[in-house]
Amino acid sequence: MILSHVSRRRPVRTLALLVALLALAMPALAHDIPARVAVLAFVKPEGRVLRVLVRVPLEAMRDVRLPLQGGVYLDASSPALAPALREAAELWVAGGLEARENDVRLPAPRVTAVRAALPSDRSFARWETARDGVRVPLADTVTVPWRQALLDVALEYDVRSDRSRFSLRPALARLGLRTTTVLRFLPPDGPERAFEWAGDPGLVRLDPRWSQAALSFLSLGVGHILSGVDHLLFVLCLVLPIRRLRPLVGVVTSFTAAHSVTLAASALGFAPSALWFPPLVELLVAASIVYMACENALGTRLDRRWIVAFGFGLVHGFAFSFALREQLQFAGGHLATALVAFNAGVELGQLLVIALAVPALAWLFGRVPERGGVILGSALVGHTAWHWMLDRWDVLRQYEFRWPALDRAFVESAVRGTALLLVVVVMLWGMSVLAERLARGREAEAR
Repeated sequence: MILSHVSRRRPVRTLALLVALLALAMPALAHDIPARVAVLAFVKPEGRVLRVLVRVPLEAMRDVRLPLQGGVYLDASSPALAPALREAAELWVAGGLEARENDVRLPAPRVTAVRAALPSDRSFARWETARDGVRVPLADTVTVPWRQALLDVALEYDVRSDRSRFSLRPALARLGLRTTTVLRFLPPDGPERAFEWAGDPGLVRLDPRWSQAALSFLSLGVGHILSGVDHLLFVLCLVLPIRRLRPLVGVVTSFTAAHSVTLAASALGFAPSALWFPPLVELLVAASIVYMACENALGTRLDRRWIVAFGFGLVHGFAFSFALREQLQFAGGHLATALVAFNAGVELGQLLVIALAVPALAWLFGRVPERGGVILGSALVGHTAWHWMLDRWDVLRQYEFRWPALDRAFVESAVRGTALLLVVVVMLWGMSVLAERLARGREAEAR
């Protein structure tokens, strides 16, 4: 009986011990990885040294034993603080910044200075104050919760010349669940350039050659059109009922010309800057797919489809520009090159889709009734786009629209809008001339 009683109590005690251990471990695990981390950085080549200054939240430094008072406050008077901070800097900062000079990877950097800073410290507003401040340690009498403190780090890479072309491959996303980095590059003979990205952006060329910028943005344009399901469905609906080359050329050219105009205009600052504008454009993109699907299902005439393609092309151009705006910071001094290359990439991706879709549709409609296939395909695409349109309408309704004030900014915006409208009118006239010539050529072939 005694053995039986003991054997029943032992699992209960073991379970209670496990529950107690989990309860003690939960708070530590819950704060193990910060939810949001903001990284500030400067990069400045000077002579034969590439200097990098980085500021990160101290709470992002995991697996580092910091001297604490009462388990909460950083012990600035402890001799163990400096080695702990240096360990954190080498492990989490220096180990996450790969630098290259002229595309050649540089050796690991030296940690030349490290300190803990107060959250109220504003030295990283400018390069000069950040450079000087990183060498001023925290006063022994300062009391600050370690989770609110900042870690400032100074790194140095040995380079051949400060006139070289430098690039970074950051690996700092591991610092938090969402890590945002703001980096400012100070070249020796040019204006300061600012970069901002979330997560790990891959290789960031701080001063790319024009050829590097062109290749990068060409690839970006191709990838954007191939990954944009809504744009692909619109193009598919656009060419779905077309079987002849001349109408196809007219429609594709019209769509290309229109979205090229608004893409360039938006990238150059001619588009509205209101917060509601991007959601409105996304809504209109979905509406364009619904309209094309309905037009295909109803069997409307195709001789004026180039006009519809031109109108909706203006909308899609604005949508393309939203992806381009975030990436223009990586173009260096080659903004025009990046814009042309991105647009060319979009066209290449679009032509690739059309080149694959048209023969595939011709093969399919050679085996099934074409009219039924067009109606069925349009119905499926239209149904999907209709749900997109409803979802995007719900997003748009959350924004408040306000009439602009009649001030100088409004006048400047009106002038830019008028200039854009004139370009659109001229482009539309040119497309009408092209469409008329294509129609005459088609009639001549028919005779």
